[in-house]
Amino acid sequence: MSETAPETAAHSTAAQSAAGPEGWQPPRLADTVAVVTGASRGVGRGIALALGAAGATVYVTGRSSRTGDRTEGLPGTVEDVAEEITARGGTGVAVRCDHTSGADNQALADRVREGHGRLDLLVNNAWAGYERSAEVRFDAPFWQQPMWRYDLCAASLRAQYDVTRLLVPLMLPADRGLVIGIGFTDGDTYLGQAAYDVFKHGSDRLNRAFAADLRKHGVTALALHPGFVRTERVEAAWEALSSGPAAVLHSVEYVGRAVAELAADPRVSERAGTVLTTGDLAAEYGFDDIDGRRPPAFRLEGRMTLATRMDRLNRVVAAANATGATAGKNT
Repeated sequence: MSETAPETAAHSTAAQSAAGPEGWQPPRLADTVAVVTGASRGVGRGIALALGAAGATVYVTGRSSRTGDRTEGLPGTVEDVAEEITARGGTGVAVRCDHTSGADNQALADRVREGHGRLDLLVNNAWAGYERSAEVRFDAPFWQQPMWRYDLCAASLRAQYDVTRLLVPLMLPADRGLVIGIGFTDGDTYLGQAAYDVFKHGSDRLNRAFAADLRKHGVTALALHPGFVRTERVEAAWEALSSGPAAVLHSVEYVGRAVAELAADPRVSERAGTVLTTGDLAAEYGFDDIDGRRPPAFRLEGRMTLATRMDRLNRVVAAANATGATAGKNT
């Protein structure tokens, strides 16, 4: 990472000296209006909660709602997270939204405009590319992959584009704002599945394009990569394996703390178009994960691709769920 700018260094030093018992003193974001997509669970939830702890108003979007279905039956709803945000000192606003729907995205933009008339932070986190993973090997070669898997990844990237083009106009009048795309790549390393690789790299490239188009309007766009995150899906696998977390595994709120620090950084515009990692930002800004550890940036090492790691993870979860269902029938 490049040398830290003076104001950024001061921001980092202040964060280190004021760190609380969990290794993080939230910055003050009470005047910040944010949208976090795909925030009913996983990384999106962690980001939304960290912003709430900093006092922000957060529109929590996702398809899982108390009034409808939950994606793949996983726990968590937009209402749950909105209430958690408010309990932490922020203001949570639940919005059921399918970001592959243009009408839903427009309705979200209209709601933010009517409710606040502006937007300061957009975090594009929603990603449907892992859905239906148990049906076909996630790391199968491209000629064995069904087109629906390609379509899930493609729709996820299209959703980022559509959401951003509709919400950025709410930032332009103030000549400021921040757009963060959550993704993962590791340089030129192949991620192990053709569609997954193309659209994950495409997400980084899209944020670079956003940054170029916004450079004269005071709005910053960048990409942020989590490490290996202990989401609800990963948690289920770890429980099934009866194995402790790896050194690089971190909570979803570790990513949220990185987002909050970026949102509070007065020099964030200098990062426009870049790809950042949570572990590197933790070291720079001086914050820890919720357990007091500070996992480093996640890098792919060895011969196992990211797609294979995800495939094994998904199969462990599926097997554990099947065993639990069978046991329930026998009791």
